[in-house]
Amino acid sequence: MDIATIIGIFFGLGAITFAVMSDGGNFGLFLNLPAMMIVVGGTSAAACIHFSLKQVLNIAAIMKKILFNKLPSEHDLIQKMVNYCAISRRDGVLALEKQLSTAGDGFLVRGLQMVIDGQKEEAIEEQLSLEIENLAERHYVGKKILEFMGSGCPAFGMVGTLIGLVQMFSHMDSPDKIGAGMATALVCTFWGAFVANLFFIPMSGKLGIHSKRETQLREMTLEGVLGVVRGESPTAVRERMQAFISVSHRKEYKPKI
Repeated sequence: MDIATIIGIFFGLGAITFAVMSDGGNFGLFLNLPAMMIVVGGTSAAACIHFSLKQVLNIAAIMKKILFNKLPSEHDLIQKMVNYCAISRRDGVLALEKQLSTAGDGFLVRGLQMVIDGQKEEAIEEQLSLEIENLAERHYVGKKILEFMGSGCPAFGMVGTLIGLVQMFSHMDSPDKIGAGMATALVCTFWGAFVANLFFIPMSGKLGIHSKRETQLREMTLEGVLGVVRGESPTAVRERMQAFISVSHRKEYKPKI
């Protein structure tokens, strides 16, 4: 689970709630159903128009992956590939079959399985590189959807504000109805800014960071798998995979050989 995201969401909700409730405020005034429907419903409808339904629905799966799937550390990944290289050189590539159940990552398992099956280096590199490209593309589309919704929320908040103002001015002769229109107008602006800046915009940034790291880990895995295919030494594989890590941190990542 991504603790930073959970802490950020709860801290943000807590800060807004504290601000609303201070000096005897009433949070119920902000729970305006028409305003929330205009912002959330309008933004969702616009996203479905702009993107395909499949792409929009896929956002939930991507966000679940970001929040609850923990990526392995670079050190653990390098150590795994060093171990696989040593096993392959010592006992042959077929001995790697026993390691599949503990490999964990599906991408790594597919790479090792291709090595065990005796596929050529070029075929393995082409297949795994294609998977990396498709992963980056899916995350790119997901990031664009979240950015689109983040920019759409304030816009629909303004739409709701205009609707509320029209309702308010149409009842100038009925003072008891003016308040409801004004509430919808102001609360729409609140919900548009709140949802965009606490959820959609930060989530798009988080997805971008997550995508870059996952792509890098898969590229490191690809280098390790190709090293196993070539029969390279564990030291050579380690040095090649450490090229993805900054020089200042390489001393922290010294897997045992």
